[in-house]
Amino acid sequence: MNIKEETAAAAGEEKKAPPTVDILGFAIANLDMTEAAAAAAALVDAPGSRRIVTANAEILYAAHQSPALAPLLRTADLIVPDGIGVVKAAARLGRPVKERVAGIDLLWRLTEWAAANDRGIYLLGAQPAAVAGAAAVLLKKWPGLRLVGWHDGYFDAEEKERLLRGIAAVRPDILFVAMGFPAQDRFFTDHQERLPVGLTVGVGGSFDVVGGRIRRAPAPVRRLNLEWAWRFAQNPRRLGRFWALPRFLLAVERQRRREKHLGQ
Repeated sequence: MNIKEETAAAAGEEKKAPPTVDILGFAIANLDMTEAAAAAAALVDAPGSRRIVTANAEILYAAHQSPALAPLLRTADLIVPDGIGVVKAAARLGRPVKERVAGIDLLWRLTEWAAANDRGIYLLGAQPAAVAGAAAVLLKKWPGLRLVGWHDGYFDAEEKERLLRGIAAVRPDILFVAMGFPAQDRFFTDHQERLPVGLTVGVGGSFDVVGGRIRRAPAPVRRLNLEWAWRFAQNPRRLGRFWALPRFLLAVERQRRREKHLGQ
């Protein structure tokens, strides 16, 4: 079944919510990549503006620790497990998810769907050269893609006002925001009433990879669940961010023990 058929099936299920697993109090979708792409495509046509969080261990731990950040996840329409740490945590809790759903892979899938269905997309975030490079790559891969606009992630209050008006004018079906968590999610929640967008998807650093500024780990490395090590080798300055992983796993272990004590 292809993404178009999966989307039609998803739309015909009376808005049935996708299955989820509880990790640190957040509902993580238990979907494979094909199912996640279909569910995301179905959200484009759902009433109102919808939002997807592609959550890795760092994001989940930050939201777990901060009452100010937790609502950014709890108000999302779909949270997908973008990170092997999240996948391992689900298994440790005894409710494994089907697979990792990486934000960059979801971007590729949804862009393919948009090109095939005449849906408009907008790219927001990253450095100017990165977002322009990503736009060029996507247009080259899908010449019929309706890319209605793009803008880098660096703007002051005055430029943000022009940006919001510009997005409202072109009314994209999908807005990909690559500004990292929590900035990309706050952009949506702070301006939701002014964003006539079917679906917003936070994709972190994906534009750098799509545009070729950063090389993604080869497929064999990804299959071994070592993409995190590849990213660290490319940029050792990320070491500080990796300390969130053991803290996240300790929090998950506390959750597991608490649930076991309560007989869940």
